[in-house]
Amino acid sequence: MEWFSSLSLSYKLLIIGWLIVIVWVPYVIYSNRKIHPTALFVLFFAELWERFSYYGMRALLVLYMIDKGAELVYEESKAYAIYGAYGAMVYATPLIGGLIAEKYFGYRKSILWGGILMALGHFTMAFPLISEFGVSKETIHTLTEPMFFIALGLLILGNGFFKPNISSFVSTFYKDGALRDRGFNLFYMGINVGAFLAPITCGAIGQDTVNFGINSWHYGFGLAGIGMVIGLLVFLYGIRSGVFNNNGHSTNTDLLNSKIFGGITLKNATYIGTFLCVPIIFFLLNWGAKPLFYPFGKELSFLDITLFSMVAYMIYYLIQYGKNYGWDTASYGKKITKEGFDKLKVIILLFFYSTLFWSFFELAGSAITVYTKNNVDLGELEPSQFMGVNPLYILFLVPVFNFIWKKLKENNMEPSAPMKFAIGTILLGLGFFAFPLGGLFAVAGMVPMAFLLLAYLLHTLGELCLSPVGLSLVTKLSPKQIMSFVMGFWFLSSSLAHLLGKFIAQETSTEGLTKVEMLAQFNGTFLFVGAFAVVAGSALVLFSPRIKKLMHNVN
Repeated sequence: MEWFSSLSLSYKLLIIGWLIVIVWVPYVIYSNRKIHPTALFVLFFAELWERFSYYGMRALLVLYMIDKGAELVYEESKAYAIYGAYGAMVYATPLIGGLIAEKYFGYRKSILWGGILMALGHFTMAFPLISEFGVSKETIHTLTEPMFFIALGLLILGNGFFKPNISSFVSTFYKDGALRDRGFNLFYMGINVGAFLAPITCGAIGQDTVNFGINSWHYGFGLAGIGMVIGLLVFLYGIRSGVFNNNGHSTNTDLLNSKIFGGITLKNATYIGTFLCVPIIFFLLNWGAKPLFYPFGKELSFLDITLFSMVAYMIYYLIQYGKNYGWDTASYGKKITKEGFDKLKVIILLFFYSTLFWSFFELAGSAITVYTKNNVDLGELEPSQFMGVNPLYILFLVPVFNFIWKKLKENNMEPSAPMKFAIGTILLGLGFFAFPLGGLFAVAGMVPMAFLLLAYLLHTLGELCLSPVGLSLVTKLSPKQIMSFVMGFWFLSSSLAHLLGKFIAQETSTEGLTKVEMLAQFNGTFLFVGAFAVVAGSALVLFSPRIKKLMHNVN
């Protein structure tokens, strides 16, 4: 084992992480093989590798953009703006991809097409590697930025087809509700296994300039692409082996194969239309993310205005729906009761709390990652590898939380959904207090790693209180007449959160500062964020009994 002891700590972590997963995952699958359909395990691995690709790229994205030795060399504020815009569209496009799949494309075609687009995106992120085959560095530098935005566009569009539909596909293999829930728990485990392995793997490779030189970033991006290809091959195996039976085919083959113009079928038009959307995404990520106005001293872009307007319209629509089609009017057969309108009010309120939570939580991919790089004593570990801490905590803590909620329910003590939102928000805020607490033990601006791990632990505890509740609650509270619209509205909370997170991250800009000054800058922002979250969560605790009444016995 001399070779192992000679490795850096980042590679030791990589190897140990993989060994644990290689032993644990087969055991879990073997012990559940007779309970669940084989299709679940195929989709488990397909999603695992897709999440590996996504989180592998995400772990490196901001660090790559601000690296002075790489091609882009963006200022932190610009990198945060692009990251926010990217995250916003990643969570917005599944609304369209899910609709296309349900109307005519089918789950199978959507998942395959999405996977292909994402693989192309990851490998396009690795574009500068061709400099090693004789292409001049001047040419590479000229083309890197446009290729970078094209890559992000492909990833966004691919995610729109893949993300919503593989989860929906899983549900088609279950009739029993209780068994379906258990199946989704396993599926959720696959997501977090991929999210754990990706940062420790792509992070170790992508930031290893000693072995991979200045192109190390692109080896990491390329590795993410390989992960996506493996996910596609797993999914194709499922199709070829017949384990999917007849599930996931197009629900409207006549429409799918109908010719719309120039003899082009709707199916082929969807493929062509996807690529035609790449320039639109390119614009939104590049020029669309550039500031147009500076209200209150903040940069407001075209993309910001567009998304804020969408959210404002949806809120207006929901309120007007409740008023105009509510208990006093039966127009167009869309009448809902006062009870239904009360439930809409709860959804709107918790939408803001969901947006608040994810705005702060998603700083993990931007400001917290840069903080980790600049002000945490990591030893031989890479900052990108710490993006795997959250999913690792989730893998261990999900069974614990399931047990706790079960016992509390048996004793009629389980908190209501608003109370869970409140607890989650407070825990998130306490997690941000760990950063300035760590500052008290800093030496020359460098904080012990334990405080970063504490922050991630509290953030994960908050996530486990809030995240599983949201979507389930929306399905229970939404009027059946507009359930799809309400679900789309709810998903926009994550999209909006990424844009709002951009403004927070920009407050931590450390350009030209010393380590000590950087630490003070981060701690000031994190302290404010933590205090805001704790106060907001505490307010929800106080009002949760009244909110629960508006839910009319929905738990």
